[in-house]
Amino acid sequence: MSLPELLTQIRKCDLCHQHLSHGANPIVQAGANARLLIIGQAPGLRVHQTGIPWNDPSGDRLRQWLQLTPDDFYDNEKVAIVPMGLCYPGKGKSGDLAPRKECAPLWHSTLLHALPNIELTLVIGQYAQNRYLENKPKTLTETVRNWQNWNSIIPLPHPSPRNAIWLKKNPWFEAQVVPALRAKVAQLALTHQ
Repeated sequence: MSLPELLTQIRKCDLCHQHLSHGANPIVQAGANARLLIIGQAPGLRVHQTGIPWNDPSGDRLRQWLQLTPDDFYDNEKVAIVPMGLCYPGKGKSGDLAPRKECAPLWHSTLLHALPNIELTLVIGQYAQNRYLENKPKTLTETVRNWQNWNSIIPLPHPSPRNAIWLKKNPWFEAQVVPALRAKVAQLALTHQ
């Protein structure tokens, strides 16, 4: 199956629609030439409504960390975006619910296999890190602190405004990890010249 056919199939998925307060609307971005892969948690409500991944304050911060313009970030031949849960999971007591567990086992392997040019993968938040990082520390903080333990994968905290306290408590992240992240992203030559 070609990548466009696979993406069409993914975007039509409604496997767990009965569990989604706002219905199914799988959000994914991918092109065969993409060199950067971003695996996050699940779309938020604003992303669900617009159909544009990371189209919210979290995305603004993520693009700032990466030093990518929206044009480059949303170029599917440069950046692939594959959340752990492809649809907005709904609201919980302290933020959005966890990503649905059906998505990653159903779609990730086939989709990632169709992205042969990925050179750098960002795993954002504990759900992505738990699935894609071997031998990781128990806490997100220690996992991110030890980001150099994985060759082509960088673990990141979620860039949500809700994580402002974490960022304030861990100034080493923006002082050390973000510059290294920017350098690795710059090496991919994703920006318009």
